[in-house]
Amino acid sequence: MKRIHIGYDGVLYTAGARDYEALKRTVEEAHRTGSVTWITVNHGEGRPQPVELLIAPGIPVALHPVADDGTDDDSEGDHPTSPQPDDAD
Repeated sequence: MKRIHIGYDGVLYTAGARDYEALKRTVEEAHRTGSVTWITVNHGEGRPQPVELLIAPGIPVALHPVADDGTDDDSEGDHPTSPQPDDAD
């Protein structure tokens, strides 16, 4: 995996060379236990700037793994998929 896109308060951030499952566990732990933690991610194009995001209950966060070739990376585990329409008419 090349990077992880992180949706936070309507803004897209990225985390490069991070373990998707470890980052997901960090977010889940904060929400499950009611604790607060900070994660360092990047913001911007070209020369990304480091940004600290507050991870805590009630703050929605979306994680999206991106493969080295720029496509969605489903190799990191079990990700939900969209329901497929029935082909029967």
